[in-house]
Amino acid sequence: MKTFRIPLTTIHRRRQKLNAMTSGLGLGDAYSATLDRIKGQGGEKARLGMAALMWISHSERPLKADELCHALSVEIGSPHLNSDNVPSTGTLLACCQGLITVDKETSTVRLIHYTLQEYLRAHPKLFSAAHSTMAETCLSYLNSQQVKAPPTRTYPQGTPFVGYSSLYWGVHAKRELSDCAKLLALKLFNDYGNHISIKILLERDSPYLHMTDFNKLSLFSGLHCASVFGIVEIVASLIKVEGCDINQIDCTGNTPLMLAALNGHEEVAKILLGREDIDSEKPDTYGQTPLHHAAQSGHEGVIKILLGRDDVNPNKPNMWGQTPLLRAALGWQEGVVKLLLGRDDVNPDKLDGSGRAPLWYAAINGHERMVKMLLGRGDVNPDRPDVDGRTPLRCAAAGGHVGVVKMLTQARRRQPP
Repeated sequence: MKTFRIPLTTIHRRRQKLNAMTSGLGLGDAYSATLDRIKGQGGEKARLGMAALMWISHSERPLKADELCHALSVEIGSPHLNSDNVPSTGTLLACCQGLITVDKETSTVRLIHYTLQEYLRAHPKLFSAAHSTMAETCLSYLNSQQVKAPPTRTYPQGTPFVGYSSLYWGVHAKRELSDCAKLLALKLFNDYGNHISIKILLERDSPYLHMTDFNKLSLFSGLHCASVFGIVEIVASLIKVEGCDINQIDCTGNTPLMLAALNGHEEVAKILLGREDIDSEKPDTYGQTPLHHAAQSGHEGVIKILLGRDDVNPNKPNMWGQTPLLRAALGWQEGVVKLLLGRDDVNPDKLDGSGRAPLWYAAINGHERMVKMLLGRGDVNPDRPDVDGRTPLRCAAAGGHVGVVKMLTQARRRQPP
């Protein structure tokens, strides 16, 4: 790609001018005029300038300069990455007419001033279908031979954009899914196997990283991935594929339904539960069901969907004897605890493997609102000790939780003799 050079003194003057404008009035007019100049460059300069602004203002995290340069070089749908298309950082700075800068310490590219971000958000028509374009770009990058070819699960050399693409293509696709992005996603999943993007995604997003078997990455299917991101249209397409195992356990011990529950994707959960062959209570390695996952993560919508089924047991314990209610209490998920306590079929006093009830944990942690909700059920024993003989009152007193001590003392007085 041809490099467009511009004197550094000129760039410096433009930045000084923009900095002066940001301290005064008329910012909207100033930004509008600068954007007109970017577009007025025509051809590749205009494309690079506007595309760079789109990526910086819509990305899920700050982009490194080399990440952005590689993103802008991608040809949507092309099976190859062309290094000749990668623009230099200096070219980007020139094409953006002083509206972007590179942080010297972090090497990240950012807008020249926070008011520019506000201006761009107020003018969404400047970037048509930004998120679908970004999803298409990320997926094209992941589908390229340079990324797919390496036989090892290490970062392919010379592909700095693979990390961002792996972690965020689904975020952009969920926000705005084009037909092109859907086809590219299905193409990726068609040859998913041990794709490097799986390892990158699990290393950052999996709460079960410590139990992930990286020698079995192939068990993490496209359906698992789409369930993590919550992309309804892609999940709906994948479950129609012949031979799709909707209950498959992946390399982290989770089914697609568990991943949807863990991430709070209600519509995906509905689609998966709509299948006759779904096992709505299939446990993970630790004996936790999708209801456990939703409870500990605080996803009330998914919990309501699961509890609406006759084949879901709200009191089913995991391998430690913990019910969904107890998992929610341990995670301080007040909304979930309130929701579960509102059901007559939920046992609020069920003991775990250590002989401790939800009230015991709420008391020892000094969680007053949780204690109040549990005591409000009436069928909770405020004096039930654990296996070591420690009652909730004793634990609360030892921790100096005065408010909890007061509530437990009052509850004991109300107990029948």
